[in-house]
Amino acid sequence: MTQTDTRVGPAAAGPAPGPARPFWTTRRRDHLAGYLFIAPQLLGSAVFVILPLILVVWYSLHEWNVLAGTFEFVGTDNYQALVDDPNLGAVLRATGLFSVGLVVFNLGLALLLAVLLNQRLRGTILFRTLFFSPVVVSLVAWTIVWGFLLQDNGGLNSLLDTVGIDGPNWLRGEGTAMVSVIVVQVFKNVGLNMVLFLAALQGVPAELYEAAQVDGASRMRQFWRITVPLISPTILLTSIITVVGSLQVFAQIAVLTQGGPGASTTVLVYYLYQQAFQFHHFGYGATLSIVLFAIVLALTVLQWQMRKRWVFHES
Repeated sequence: MTQTDTRVGPAAAGPAPGPARPFWTTRRRDHLAGYLFIAPQLLGSAVFVILPLILVVWYSLHEWNVLAGTFEFVGTDNYQALVDDPNLGAVLRATGLFSVGLVVFNLGLALLLAVLLNQRLRGTILFRTLFFSPVVVSLVAWTIVWGFLLQDNGGLNSLLDTVGIDGPNWLRGEGTAMVSVIVVQVFKNVGLNMVLFLAALQGVPAELYEAAQVDGASRMRQFWRITVPLISPTILLTSIITVVGSLQVFAQIAVLTQGGPGASTTVLVYYLYQQAFQFHHFGYGATLSIVLFAIVLALTVLQWQMRKRWVFHES
């Protein structure tokens, strides 16, 4: 009887393994390309945002005297000085007054101009250009010109004198200094919000207004029931931009009033500048910058959370 050979030979060993899979697959190349594209942004954020925030917190725990060349750890002494600062209340009130005034007048005037310039009338392109042109003008140059106009013997009072009105010293009066700074800033930036509102208004379907007219709705009712809800995302955007910008104002205060008269126009950023670069209290200046960052962050988060209540298409 013949015995069967059960040994496994080369032919019965199965198929040979295929070539090794290359390391640089299409998916990995796409991932690398994506990381390379976002690398500049990530690097910029790390160097100019995250690292400065960490250093500000570190500096707030120290007292840094550049003139004496000392850098001493003081723990929470700067935060205690913040609580005990008798000027902080007046500074926060001035900051709040400036921010509220700027936001209300800027957004209100920008929306009014956008509604008027959205009409099909002759000359609207010219007026759009005129109202937007201050946005591209140098901030310091714009402020210096307004400083001359608002002086006691400046252009505005000279104009009022021609009609028999004795104008005040706009930049040195307790009741007029803050109003003057707000007006200068509103005229400087109202064109930007106007353009944003104008773009939003042109995106509202005309059929909605036609249907509302058929139903007998007045123009005011159309504005509040159709226009405002549909442009509410733009209102949210402009409000966030304007609020953040109002809390960061510096050049206008430094050029026009230097925080005076008294401390009536000393906003938080200018007070921070005084403490850090005029009085050389860099540790306390860093503490004030943390307060500013916390206020901006809190207001931005609050506005973003409130969008669900009044922004159209948000749930």
